Amino acid sequence: MARLGSKTAAFDAKAPPRAQPAPRKKRTGTDLIASDVHDRLRIKILTLELKPGSRLVEDELTGTFNAGRTPVREALLRLQGEGLVSRNRGWVVEATDPASFRSIFEARIAIEGYAARLAAQRMTPEVLGRLEALLAEMETPGKPRSEINRLNRGFHVEIVRASANPLFVEMHERTQYQYWNLRLPVVFLKEQLADSTEQHRTIFKALKARDGERAEQRAREHIEATMRIVAQTMEDA
Repeated sequence: MARLGSKTAAFDAKAPPRAQPAPRKKRTGTDLIASDVHDRLRIKILTLELKPGSRLVEDELTGTFNAGRTPVREALLRLQGEGLVSRNRGWVVEATDPASFRSIFEARIAIEGYAARLAAQRMTPEVLGRLEALLAEMETPGKPRSEINRLNRGFHVEIVRASANPLFVEMHERTQYQYWNLRLPVVFLKEQLADSTEQHRTIFKALKARDGERAEQRAREHIEATMRIVAQTMEDA
């Protein structure tokens, strides 16, 4: 047994050292500043504080964000990669082409559908309470269309956030920006608004019952119904 132990020890001594994981690259101050500028600019674009067609001048942005030219340019390049800005004789906030509405809705169906499935599994009483409050406000008679839009958007955002998947949240923000930036002449009829309200209710019931499959199905059906309304409007325009 002693000899076996000594051989083992000798073998271990000759064994090559175990590979160590590569050290993580430390983020520099420039990286952190670029991330901060990117995040703040992104919010301004997604909330339409910076409207499509707005010019983004690097020198002005360095003053606005108290940052150097290098991190500002890096932030703009990241936004360009996300399709939120473009470069044409300077930086410009990108506009959404109405002809791409089907792509936008297809992305919403995929993201919000599966997010609803996850949300049903990860739902909390607090989120359910917020969703129910949003529904009650949307169903209050006499609400102006702009207020219904705001409440509707909040309802969908709450569900995606409840999925607890940060990538879904990020992708959903982008589809929402592109959807509301379509500026299509869509006027929902009273009956269509009533149908939409009922669809929201069925999604909520599935979430409350923690039925992921039904929540996903109802969410997809709801967005598909909206897509049909927009498609009909596009054909009639």
